[in-house]
Amino acid sequence: MDKLSTLAKFKSSCPFLGRTKTSTLRTLCTSTSARYPSLSKLTEKATRCPVMGPALQVRSTQLVAGYASVAGNAEVSSLHHHKGVFPDSSANIEKCPHASKALAAVRMAEDLAKAKKAKAAKEAAKPSTSKAAAAGCPFHAAAAQETTKAPKAKVSGGFDYEKFYVTELEKKHQDASYRYFNNINRIATKFPIAHTGNRADEVEVWCANDYLGMGNNPVVLETMHRTLNTYGHGAGGTRNIAGNTGMHLALEEELAQLHRKPAALVFSSCYVANDATLSTLGSKLPGCVYFSDSMNHASMIQGMRHSGAKRVIFKHNDLEDLESKLAQYPKETPKIIAFESVYSMCGSIGPISEICDLAEQYGALTFLDEVHAVGLYGPHGAGVAEHLDWDAQKRAGNSPEPIKGTVMDRIDIITGTLGKAYGAVGGYIAGSTEFVDMIRSYASGFIFTTSLPPVNVAGARASISYQREYLGDRQLKQLNVREVKSRFEALDIPVVPGPSHIVPVLIGDAALAKAASDTLLSKHGIYVQSINYPTVARGEERLRFTVTPGHNIDQIARLAKAVDQTFTELGCKRTTDWKAAGGRAGVGMPDAKPVEPIWTDSQLGLKDGTAPKLLKAGQKGVVDPRAVRVTREKFNDLLGPVVETPAAGVYSSKNELVDVPMPREGLHAPTPVAVAA
Repeated sequence: MDKLSTLAKFKSSCPFLGRTKTSTLRTLCTSTSARYPSLSKLTEKATRCPVMGPALQVRSTQLVAGYASVAGNAEVSSLHHHKGVFPDSSANIEKCPHASKALAAVRMAEDLAKAKKAKAAKEAAKPSTSKAAAAGCPFHAAAAQETTKAPKAKVSGGFDYEKFYVTELEKKHQDASYRYFNNINRIATKFPIAHTGNRADEVEVWCANDYLGMGNNPVVLETMHRTLNTYGHGAGGTRNIAGNTGMHLALEEELAQLHRKPAALVFSSCYVANDATLSTLGSKLPGCVYFSDSMNHASMIQGMRHSGAKRVIFKHNDLEDLESKLAQYPKETPKIIAFESVYSMCGSIGPISEICDLAEQYGALTFLDEVHAVGLYGPHGAGVAEHLDWDAQKRAGNSPEPIKGTVMDRIDIITGTLGKAYGAVGGYIAGSTEFVDMIRSYASGFIFTTSLPPVNVAGARASISYQREYLGDRQLKQLNVREVKSRFEALDIPVVPGPSHIVPVLIGDAALAKAASDTLLSKHGIYVQSINYPTVARGEERLRFTVTPGHNIDQIARLAKAVDQTFTELGCKRTTDWKAAGGRAGVGMPDAKPVEPIWTDSQLGLKDGTAPKLLKAGQKGVVDPRAVRVTREKFNDLLGPVVETPAAGVYSSKNELVDVPMPREGLHAPTPVAVAA
């Protein structure tokens, strides 16, 4: 805001600032230049101005010179000691506030020099324009060129579309719900580390939906490399026209087996899967009525709306409210209860078994969204529905046959994503053969879109296969979740209570949530996105932390300290404050009962001493060799067997060589350890 107020002073003297909308200037100020990472987009534009360009060059030179004046070792040491800073031998330039600022100044100077050079080269290649334009602002020159063109006709009294866009955007800025998109680039070899627009600036990611880090799992990457070399990139068409490959069919079979259902169908995303399936069902079933949980995802809401069917909303996880509304319709009326297993913004878990009871009693179908649960719950990662019958599902192993009477068997339709715990892209549905075939035959969202590339499909299948065989990632993730929640609770940080892996921290104000996110990123190198309306209700804005098995205990400790400091600095309400105010969003509610996690100590291996260890700094996660072997074998029919060459870290498939950095010593079997319950 300070930058914008400063710019406003020069609107009368600069034609560009004068005619550019405030919302556009705000975006330019906060967006990083793609070509010059140390500059904002507005600064990049300014380098092309004959007035501001030279001024920026002079200022950057002054900055570099200023920081260089303390470049001597003696002076730096003296300055450190004067400021009370005593760096150890492991400290580097990034840890020194003075040296890091000098480095940033140098980077900016380099980028400005590059921009100046690029401008000079561009100008040299252009034909000469009028002297008046060349001597003034480049936007004057652009305006002069525009006058030589035929004026663009504007219909008198026509609708002002641009003004409409600006007005709508300004509403978002006014209520602080405008969404900013940070430039975050996750580094495969350093998970969960990413770099920003500047590759030298690394941050810890604490809000990614790659819940298990499968986006960089070695056997997944290996399978994708092999598929890419064998089948190329794109699918070549829709599923009906040249895009129905063996990889797609094998993935659908894998998904059907995962959920012990007869069939499955893959979509480009789970948003599309939900939208296409619900819109098709509601439009085809005569007189269909949807019963929708009030906290359902936007994709489900859109699908029900698009169907044209009647939609009845019941209170979140309220069985009494649901039953009272079901009872208002005859049993023969087609009905669908649409709900989720894990609600991603609050972390609550749906009463799946009880909803199945009501569905059977009132003649309804059940539509369960397991997007935030597949890969994370159950002995094989099939979701909460599998998790609820842990022992029976574990005994059955990876058999595709349904287990009669279990919760997962009672669910009619399951939807899930490949883009979260499985670290890939895409979505799917699973259910009866006839149901899946009907959606395949009628759903526009499936029929009229290009098929996912084989390389993505293969990666998704490899990820699912690996997680069906290996439990350790799910266990370690949940142990890390417990650790984070425990540390937050000890610091009076207001975590919205829930039994799942979601860690929502209540802020209660949109602007404050954005400020907390920005502070954690800029001062602590921690990236967590603020969540505002309409994703959550106004007054319930929050930071949503996602903990992975790749986060080590040192990172967890730093996170807790950073959040605590940020709350103090910004004056964010803590749990005791919310309690004094009567509570909000489950935080500080009077007479609130403790919420037990859905993962029991026994399921985590805490009872028998088989729980995985929390990682320490520098330790790498486990890659299970058995899960790798089983997964590789599943691709023998399409890619051929993998032959490992340990010395070179090379895997050959027939006559092809693929270099994948996964040496034998990188495969670690989990070691049972004694852990106190």
